[in-house]
Amino acid sequence: MNKTEAFVKEINEGNTCKGDFITLGSAMLDGKTITNTFVNVPLKTMNRHGLIAGATGTGKTKTLQVLAENLSEKGVPVLLMDIKGDLSGLAKPSPGHAKIDERHAQIGIPFEPKAFPVEVMTLSEQDGVRLRATISEFGPVLISRILDVTETQAGIISVIFKYCDDNHLPLLDLKDFKKILQYATNEGKKEFEDAYGRISTASTGAILRKLVEIEQQGGDVFFGETSFDTQDLLRIDENGRGYINIIRLTDIQDKPKLFSTFMLSLLAEIYSTFPEQGDSGRPELIMFIDEAHLIFNEASSALLNQIESIVKLIRSKGVGLYFVTQNPTDVPEAVLGQLGLKVQHALRAFTAKDRKAIKLTAQNYPDTDYYDTAEVLTSLGIGEALVSALDEKGKPTPLAATMLRAPMSRMDILTESELAGLLAESKLAKKYNQEIDRESAYEMLNKKIEQAEAEEAIQKAKEEKEALKRAESKIKRSSTRRQSTRMNPIIKVLTSATVIRGVLGILSKMIK
Repeated sequence: MNKTEAFVKEINEGNTCKGDFITLGSAMLDGKTITNTFVNVPLKTMNRHGLIAGATGTGKTKTLQVLAENLSEKGVPVLLMDIKGDLSGLAKPSPGHAKIDERHAQIGIPFEPKAFPVEVMTLSEQDGVRLRATISEFGPVLISRILDVTETQAGIISVIFKYCDDNHLPLLDLKDFKKILQYATNEGKKEFEDAYGRISTASTGAILRKLVEIEQQGGDVFFGETSFDTQDLLRIDENGRGYINIIRLTDIQDKPKLFSTFMLSLLAEIYSTFPEQGDSGRPELIMFIDEAHLIFNEASSALLNQIESIVKLIRSKGVGLYFVTQNPTDVPEAVLGQLGLKVQHALRAFTAKDRKAIKLTAQNYPDTDYYDTAEVLTSLGIGEALVSALDEKGKPTPLAATMLRAPMSRMDILTESELAGLLAESKLAKKYNQEIDRESAYEMLNKKIEQAEAEEAIQKAKEEKEALKRAESKIKRSSTRRQSTRMNPIIKVLTSATVIRGVLGILSKMIK
């Protein structure tokens, strides 16, 4: 058996699946594609997470598109983070091309253009199904980690949530949270001190400044109602295909804090609401996080720990996370070690640092007798990648340089009119795009403050009225006393010594 025959035998045996699977392409040896030597990924192990990495322009987005299409065809819903705006074309079939036909002839798979069921979503003011969450849904622990506060400030946030629970004050959006923080050290200071102890103005001020940072990145749009129900990510169309949910994030590059906030809240909500799946034959949901470094570069240590914990635990819910980035080193080692499927496109060695990174990357892949992995990483063409997956028993499949199949859908974005038509037909847009601003903590606290101020004004007016009455009464009594002690002028004249002497003189003369 020669080298090629041994290679084909190893690839075919390592990629044989009893259950359902996705075919990524055909294996390559010495730079040539070996037709019908398919590289497969078992559907059963796709909740074991994955990585799609490679330099700019090597085909990462198209690989993501291929995986999303094939998962949808197998009835598995998908969630895509579309940061570059490249993926809306999934809703339309590919127009085809001679080079695509040539590629598929080499692979050994017929090319069939297809459109897929798509929902376009947004975190911001862009067109799409609006994704929102309430402050209450985050809870004090998650909010504290997102804001990266101190232990003391985290304690204050817990007290704030407790007060709102005790007093039935819904915390829905940022203005609710800001209002209760201000209330705790102003109008409600005594109330808080009596119930929970003294709250530092400096600490609430620091928390407010961190909230303003989130607000400036679009948090005021994200936090609120109607809150998104993660069960709506699991929809299947009438043909049994899973919906591909595309979150438009083209304006998120300068809002990494909002992106991290959204990602963590979504993962936490999925983990808390999805049932345990156990060892089933297919995942419930697959999430692709494009430009994954945006999450990790801006995340605090507390946030990173939370992400790492969720990555380890969420696969038991049947959810697979796939990170798409330029270099595997963008992903923390604790997360990288949890990733079962690795699709590594070409890396470029322009500097000594690049060459060192390539050597490190090569060490993440299984040993092979057929490749110098570090060398292959720099020689792969566009649409080619090193692939290592997990077989149905959880063991790594043989490492294969792979000619990847082309997407069946359009490799371009939707036009504005096509996007408008897609949104007009969307059931989720009708459900979530109506803004609701019901009475919550902000309005209720304002009423409470106004009522307290009105009662204080009434009490003050009452006290002033009573004081005025007392003053008038005092003046009246004083006047009465003066009047009672003052002699009548006529009596005063009649009783004067002059008058008396005069009267006595007259009487004396009369007697004489």
